[in-house]
This record gives sequence, structure tokens and C-alpha cells, in this order.
Amino acid sequence: MTSRPVIPLRTASGKPSPEVLASLDRQWRWRYLMLAPHRLGFFLAMVVLVVSGGWWALVQVARSSGGWGLYYAVSPTLVHSAVMAFGFIPLFFSGFLFTAGPKWLGVEPLPVEAIRAPLVAQAVGWLLWLAGAHLWVGVALVGLAVATAGLVWMTAQFWGRVRRSQAEDQLHARTIAWACTLGCISLVGLWLGLAVGTHALARAWVFTGLWGFVVVVYVTVAHRMIPFFTSSAMPMVQAWRPFWVLWLMLAAAVLQVLAVWLDWLGLPASAAGPAWGLVHGTLQLVIGGVLVWLACVWGLVQSLKNRLLAMLHIGFLWLGLAFLLGGLSRWLAWGYGMGTLGLGALHALTMGCLASLMLAMVTRVSCGHSGRALVADHTAWTLFWLLQVATVLRIAAEVPGVFGIAWVWVLPVAAFLWAATMGVWGVRLGRWYGCLRADGRPG
Repeated sequence: MTSRPVIPLRTASGKPSPEVLASLDRQWRWRYLMLAPHRLGFFLAMVVLVVSGGWWALVQVARSSGGWGLYYAVSPTLVHSAVMAFGFIPLFFSGFLFTAGPKWLGVEPLPVEAIRAPLVAQAVGWLLWLAGAHLWVGVALVGLAVATAGLVWMTAQFWGRVRRSQAEDQLHARTIAWACTLGCISLVGLWLGLAVGTHALARAWVFTGLWGFVVVVYVTVAHRMIPFFTSSAMPMVQAWRPFWVLWLMLAAAVLQVLAVWLDWLGLPASAAGPAWGLVHGTLQLVIGGVLVWLACVWGLVQSLKNRLLAMLHIGFLWLGLAFLLGGLSRWLAWGYGMGTLGLGALHALTMGCLASLMLAMVTRVSCGHSGRALVADHTAWTLFWLLQVATVLRIAAEVPGVFGIAWVWVLPVAAFLWAATMGVWGVRLGRWYGCLRADGRPG
């Protein structure tokens, strides 16, 4: 009797052998989403992202065509702003918090089973939120309550990792944990505002969460990771990240939260309104200038040689541009009564900065944790630039007279580009999360 040949499991370098790689299951399976925290969190985020993007494009077409209408139980603008700030972004955060977070803190990571319920709750809650926008406000409130419970649960789990840490440097992790706490408070405030029918209050809580939760997490991660990624890929660029830079960015976010509540209190309409507008606008211009300078210091020009790195740096550059546009809007409102650039500044932040950094960071993590090369291939690079086009269109739509008679279709085109870009990106990476790693390694 002849014995069967022994297939080596590993090569001399420790990597799986070609025979093992060839025998891997290449099918997409639900159970593979449970192999690592980022798989489940990113997949659920993609579901909410793609659905909400398609929904908003449909709303914009309905608004612009005028040929058919949609019934709204909740203001579509409020629904849109809430799901864009709280819907998919915290789910993307979960992938980082429970994958990189334990490494920062020097603690054991949680098993995927422990975070499954809060992540699924958030995804289901936000899908109910979108459905309730057209069905009944009660459905929207139930969905929001479920999503809030999921975020509170997720935040408590991350705080548990922080409390167990003995690491000397916990600043970034603790800053993120406190930001998540404010995000939970903001969602409760949004629920209460909607429940009592106070749209302005609900809107104030959305923007509190955007600046105090989402932006704070973004700039904290950017301060820790962008200089590190740049110096790793570009040895000639030194990793420079003094803590005063982080404090400046956090102070800028606090300034915007303060502005949200002063606006809600009606300060712009009071006698002190013009003075506050000038002070706020000037501070935004100064902050924006410093952030653009920081983007250059961190290696913006050098990063253009590396697509994946360039995506990160261009996304961060948009943060400075958003502040510059916000400051310009305040000054134009004072001098000419033109405050329309405010929405342009908001979308420079959300589409330009937050979405670009999201696309870059999630692509990088997904490539690395799926056994693929850490590069932005032609598809990722094209999607990134389509996102930039959509951002510029959305900002330009706020400038009167730019598009003439075609102005009514600018917003639907920008929304369609957003939905198409995120749809292709979501379907592509969504397949990766349900398949085994291409290199045969666990995770």
C-alpha cells in the first residue's frame, strides 16, 4: 500500500504553502463575518452606507423632478443628517476600536461574539430609521432607540478595554472613549427632540454628535496614525505629531459644538449676532489655515507618489478646507448677507474629509486584513476621485448662479455619484469580509 503524499502546511518563510492556498474555500459565507471584529463591523457599516446612499439619491430625484412625490413621516433632511453622522460611521469605528484599540491599550481583544449584538442592533436600528421616515414616526423612534442602545453597548465595551489597560499612553484611546460617550448622549438628545416634535433641538443634537463624537474620533485617529503611516511608507518624512496639534484639533471641534448651541439659542439673530459671526468666522479661518499647513507638514506633497497614502492626506486636507469655507461663509453673511456657503462647508467636512478618510482607512485595513497588498488599485483610486467630484459638485451647488438653469439637477447628480461610488465600494469590500483571507492566514 502506498501512502498519500504529505502536503506541507507552511513554507520556509512561515506562510501557507501553495497547496494549502489552492484548497481554501473561496465562497462567501455568513460565518466568515465572525472571524474578526472588523469583518462584522465593516460589513454592517457597508449595508447601512449603501442603503442610505441609495435612499438619499431617490429623495433628491423626487425633489428635483417634481413629477412624483414621497410621503415623509419625518423630515428627510433630519433623517439624512442623522444617518450620515451616526449610521454607518460608528460601525466603521467598531472595526478599529476592537482591532487596533486593544493593541494600543495592551489588552486582550474581545471575541467577535461579544460585540455581535450591539453592532447588529445599530445596523437594524438605522434601517428602521430610514423605513420610518416614510411609514410612521413611531417606527423611526423605535429604530433610533435600538440604534442608540447598540451604540451605548458598544461604548461600554470599549470603556471596559480602557479600564483594563496598564499602558502608559492611553490618551488617544480615552479621548475616543469620551467622544463615544458624547455620541450616545447626542443620540438620546436626538430621540427626545424628535419625540417632542422639536426639529431645531433634534438638529442641534445631530451636529453635536457630528463634531463632538465623529470629528473628535477622526482627528484623534488621524493624529496617531497619519504621521505613522507616512513615515512607514516614506522614510524621508519624519513622524511628527506633537500633542499641541491634537489639542488644537479637539479645541476646534469644541468650538463648533459651542457654535451649534449658540445658533440654537438664537444668538445670530440677536444684537450680538454679527459680532459672534465675525469672531467665529475669524477663528475658523485661522484654524483652517493651520490645518492646511499641518497637512503639508505631514507630507501631503510627498504622499502623492503613493495612492493609498495620498487618499489619507487629501482627506485630511479637506478638514482645513472645511474650516476655511465655514469662516468665509460667516464673513460673507456679515458683509453681503450671503450665508449659503455654510452647507458647502458642512459637505466639505462630511463628504470631503470624513468620507475620503473613511474610504482610505477602511480600504487600507481591509486590504491588510484580507491578505491583499496595501495598495490602492485602479478601482479604489477611481472611486476615490469620483467621491472628490461628488464633493465639489455638492459644494458648488451652494454658490448662486454657478449652474444656471441646470442648478435643480446638481444635487441629484451629486447624490447619485455618492450612491454609485459607495455602492461599488461597499459591494466590493463586502465580498472580502465574507471570504477567507487570500493568503490563508487566520483573521
